[in-house]
Amino acid sequence: MHEKYMRVAMKEAQKARELNEVPIGAVIVYQDEIIASGFNLRESSQSSLSHAELIAIEGANKRIESWRLEDCTLYVTLEPCPMCAGAIVQSRIPHVVYGAKDPKAGCAGTIMNLLDEPRFNHQVEVTSGVLGAECSQLLTNFFRELRRKKKSEKPINPIE
Repeated sequence: MHEKYMRVAMKEAQKARELNEVPIGAVIVYQDEIIASGFNLRESSQSSLSHAELIAIEGANKRIESWRLEDCTLYVTLEPCPMCAGAIVQSRIPHVVYGAKDPKAGCAGTIMNLLDEPRFNHQVEVTSGVLGAECSQLLTNFFRELRRKKKSEKPINPIE
C-alpha cells in the first residue's frame, strides 16, 4: 500500500519538475483516501516555505478543518528537512513515509531524527526508502539536467 501512495507523490514531484522546480512531491492520506497533495514551489513562489510537505499539510488542515492531522499518513518523495519535520510534529501526523534519503538536510533519521525526538510532545513513526531508488533518480536526473544547461549557457571567453 505504501508504494501506491508514493507513486502518487512521485506524480506530484513530476508537476514540480515541469515547472523547473526541484521535483519533490507529497500526499496526505486519511482513511485510505488522499485528502491533500503538494509539490515544491520555492522558485515559482519565491518563498522558502513552499515545500511539498507544507503545502500538503495546509491542504489537509483545510480539508478536515483541523490543525491536528492525528489519523493521517504523509508520503513524501524526499526525507523531510528540519522545517518540514517541525511542521509534521506540530501537525501531530503519526506516520511519515518517504522515498529518498537527504544527506544534506534529512531530519527523519539521516542527519538527525526530529520526528522521534523524545523531548517533543509528539513522536512520528517513520518508514523510509519506499521506492527510494526511483525517488532518488527523479532528483538525480533533475540536477544532472540543470548542470548540463548551466554548462551549455556559459559564455565563451573570446580571449581564450
